[in-house]
Amino acid sequence: MKKTYFLLSLLCVGLMISCADPKKETHKEISIEKKKINDSLVQATIVTKYTTGEKVKEEVQIIEGTPGEVNAQLDTYKKQVLQEQGEVAHASHEKMQDEKMIKKIQFNLNPKSESNANGMVMFTETEGQVTLEAHINGLTPGTHAIHVHEKADCSSPDGKSAGGHWNPTFTPHGKWGSETGFHRGDIGNFTADETGHGMITFSTDLWCIGCEDETKNLLGKAIIIHQGEDDLSSQPSGAAGARVSCAGIIQ
Repeated sequence: MKKTYFLLSLLCVGLMISCADPKKETHKEISIEKKKINDSLVQATIVTKYTTGEKVKEEVQIIEGTPGEVNAQLDTYKKQVLQEQGEVAHASHEKMQDEKMIKKIQFNLNPKSESNANGMVMFTETEGQVTLEAHINGLTPGTHAIHVHEKADCSSPDGKSAGGHWNPTFTPHGKWGSETGFHRGDIGNFTADETGHGMITFSTDLWCIGCEDETKNLLGKAIIIHQGEDDLSSQPSGAAGARVSCAGIIQ
C-alpha cells in the first residue's frame, strides 16, 4: 500500500509539472528529510512546494521501510524529477524553471565514556553547501570539541570504534581553513552553558551528503563530541580528551 501511494503521488507530481503554464513564473522547491524510526526502519519525508505568482501549494509524501527500500524509492523519485525537468524544457523551449533540491539527514547523539552527553545532529545540503546543526545536553560547562571521525561505528563504550579524525586529504590537524592544513573533520569547538547545554552550526562547501567525491562525502562517517577543548595544534587530534558522545552518519 505504501509503495502504491508513493507511485500515485509521483504520477500526480508529474501531471502538475507537465500541465503547468510555462508562461507563468514558477518556483519548485523539493526538500527530502530522512530519520531513523528504530534499528531496522527509516522514514523519509518529501516536501514539494510550488509557487506560482502569489500562490503556494505544498505536497508532503512520507515513505517508511528498511533503508534499502526507502533509498530505492527515493532514487526512483529523483530520476522522475530529472526526466520531468527535461520534458518541460523541451516542451517550452524556454529557460528551465528555478528548482532547488534540499537534502536533510538527522541523528541522535548517544553518551560514551560513562558520560551523560546526548543530543541531536542534523546535516542539510542545498546548492552545494552543507550545514551542520548540533544540540548537545548533559555536558560539563565549558568548551568542548566536535569532529567528524572516519567510521560510522559508535559501538564501543569509549567511542573509539569510530576511528580517528576524517582526513581524506591526508593533511595535518588544525583550525578549519588554516594555511598549514586541517582535516575535513576538524569542525572545532563550542561552549556548553552552566546547564550543560551546547549548540553549534557550521557550513561548508567541502562536504556533501551522498555524492561520489570521497573527499567530501559525509556518509559512513561519525560525529564525535569530546570531553575537552581542541587546542587546534596537537597532532593528530588536538588533545581534546575522551569521546563523550557519538552519532553515525548513515542512511
